[in-house]
Amino acid sequence: MSEREHYTHGHHESVLRSHTWRTVENSAAYLAPHLSPGLTLLDVGSGPGTITIDFARRLAPGGTVTGIDAAAEIVAQATAAAEAEGVTNVSFRTGDAYALDFPDDSFDVVHAHQVLQHLADPVAALREFRRVTKPGGLVAARDVDYGGALIHPPLPGLMRWRTVYDAVHRSNGGDPWAGRSLKAWAIDAGFTEVETTASTWCFATDAERAWWGGLWADRTLQSAFGPRALEIGAATAGELDEISGAWRQWVHEPSGVFVFPHLEIVARA
Repeated sequence: MSEREHYTHGHHESVLRSHTWRTVENSAAYLAPHLSPGLTLLDVGSGPGTITIDFARRLAPGGTVTGIDAAAEIVAQATAAAEAEGVTNVSFRTGDAYALDFPDDSFDVVHAHQVLQHLADPVAALREFRRVTKPGGLVAARDVDYGGALIHPPLPGLMRWRTVYDAVHRSNGGDPWAGRSLKAWAIDAGFTEVETTASTWCFATDAERAWWGGLWADRTLQSAFGPRALEIGAATAGELDEISGAWRQWVHEPSGVFVFPHLEIVARA
């Protein structure tokens, strides 16, 4: 990552509460039809490893999966999770998306979930992904588009959250509207065959609202998001309290719905 990039969410428990929920089914279903036993896969920005470990199960027997992440403590957590689950065809290490420590043509598939949105130069990262992908292999990426998020009811605190989040994310060097740019970035990176799809996360049931609203109420005040908002003047401490309270109010709204749109690409090297 460049000097101006900072990971917007950090690794507070309220963030990992979301990241450890992710699986191939809810976060990489678009790639599942392309997976088969025996393939080699690199997962860039693997985080706590839940998607990565799921990939490893699907590529067994014979396939291997490598996960890389910039944070050593998260790599250690992912390694422990794989060991606890008895998945032996996966390994984790620290790494840099711009400078992957692998030879050319190393993997059948390179995957990145919610990574490119946090990079100042996603095109450079995609070129690097392509470098380590075997000829005819696949580079797959999925990113949210915060600009298309749907929230009901439109509580004032949640409308303010959208504005503050956008400012914080951009100040950290990323693009919170990344989803809509994935195909363009892939073309700019030199890919000529790019399949593009879209999917959503929808949180609407009582249980879903309690989980999603609860973790964002906590994230607003306890993760890296809040201090950064204060640092750049995007919000006051009082406004952050109001945003957190709005998330907790939303949890108890019977008509409450939150929809996160994602775009996905599968680009052939």
